[in-house]
Amino acid sequence: SSALLPIITVLDKVKKMALANKEALVMAGGIIMNKAAKNKVTVVPVDSEHSAIFQCIGKSGREDLRRIFLTGSGGPLLKVKKSGFKDITVKEAVNHPRWKMGKKISVDSATMMNKGLEVIEASWLFNMGINSIEILIHPEAVVHSMVEFRDGAILAQLGACDMRIPIQYALTYPERLDSSIKGLDFSNIRELKFLKPDTKKFQCIDLAYEAGKRSGTFPSVLNASNEIAVREFIEGRIRFIDIPRIIEKVMGLHRGIKNPGLGDILEADKWARVKTKELLNK
Repeated sequence: SSALLPIITVLDKVKKMALANKEALVMAGGIIMNKAAKNKVTVVPVDSEHSAIFQCIGKSGREDLRRIFLTGSGGPLLKVKKSGFKDITVKEAVNHPRWKMGKKISVDSATMMNKGLEVIEASWLFNMGINSIEILIHPEAVVHSMVEFRDGAILAQLGACDMRIPIQYALTYPERLDSSIKGLDFSNIRELKFLKPDTKKFQCIDLAYEAGKRSGTFPSVLNASNEIAVREFIEGRIRFIDIPRIIEKVMGLHRGIKNPGLGDILEADKWARVKTKELLNK
């Protein structure tokens, strides 16, 4: 991620950081959060889900948290059978039902790699074990995420699908300012559904959990390999179903470093990009 080095540099110069780049946290979350803690910098996430979690946690300590529920709409392919994945076009993959986004993140939503990356991001932001973070498919996209506390209470953050809300909150924190954004009209919300994701269909989820559990340089390899694979799909050189296959192969070839420095992380990123291209050109 091109944002990684600027983020690490800025942590020496600020007391609050509104962080919008998930890839940097996926790659080097340990380094970023340790430096933030050392310099007493408050990191306020801009991602809608992580902003929701941040707001739900409030002033509660890490010891008060039991689980995090990361919600996602399920993307454009939620109702497509796995057998149909081999024929998915770029146009179908980027046609997100709830958010207007760029092509790369739209494809990540279609594979659900985006949720997987968000799990790793959340584990660093909130100092939670990967196994304490669950993904929930929530097609209505009204609940942006939830936190379960040690006493069994669950807090959720709800709102319109409008990135101006988390962006404004990150910029004004700890204050809240007026906004012209309309609130939810609950009379139009008939039901709120929550489903477990089908990881046999959305294989990128398991790959992200594996990278998060193995930690070290594995998340960096996952992220880099995914970026190359998605670009190749968008440019029409591989099929949609090839994305998780190629990432899995690259992760299988990686010899991870457990407690990497910044140099190790950047080297793993570079290695994964070269290796992914190599395997795709075979």
